[in-house]
Amino acid sequence: MKSNKAVVLIVEDDAPIAHVLSTILTANEYSVLKASTGAMARSMISSYHPDVILLDLGLPDISGLEVLQWLRRDYGTPVLIVSARADEQEKVQALDMGADDYITKPFGTSELLARIRTALRHRAKQESGEDLPKKSYTVGGLTIDFERRQIILNGEQVHVTQTEYKIIELIARRPGRVLTYDYIIRRIWGDYAADNNRILRVNMAHIRRKLEENPAEPKYIMTEIGVGYRMAEEAGN
Repeated sequence: MKSNKAVVLIVEDDAPIAHVLSTILTANEYSVLKASTGAMARSMISSYHPDVILLDLGLPDISGLEVLQWLRRDYGTPVLIVSARADEQEKVQALDMGADDYITKPFGTSELLARIRTALRHRAKQESGEDLPKKSYTVGGLTIDFERRQIILNGEQVHVTQTEYKIIELIARRPGRVLTYDYIIRRIWGDYAADNNRILRVNMAHIRRKLEENPAEPKYIMTEIGVGYRMAEEAGN
């Protein structure tokens, strides 16, 4: 591949879906590679070093999770899981194993392209060192000052508990990324609480009442149903 276009590898055994993805990406100035099996995907990753990988979990030879596990041993390439809603548990497992994001079938063109752009931005920041922890996070009227451990909403300081702040900071340091429930719980409460999603849901309900104008329609911390939470990306990112 000698083009300056970003290279996207589609790992998908369903030919019609692979064709749709390829058509969308080609029309939006991406170079496209396609693999219909896990073995073919591994060969193409080794040979072409794509910039982003769209990975289906249900492959005919080996599972997409096995491809991901192999990939993460040697490559930092952004991986977006392309998943059916029924594969929710596999989706969670893939994110915990190092996938960058997921998109659920059926999906819209705008959502797909936005997720790819986000993945490419994160990769660029990793390579430049810009993904190192910053002093603060700002989106809309919300600012989180990591140094002072303060939360400012529309110019007013928001008072939160120590646990609520830890949750907010954990998610805000990774804007645009899905953090699974289990990942958040392990980081905040430790492994002993890993099976207790209720403790996280209760704290998140309190957080949303303090941060969101309408907690039922959050604009700062979004729920990825059955998977985890995603912080809104900062303006300009």
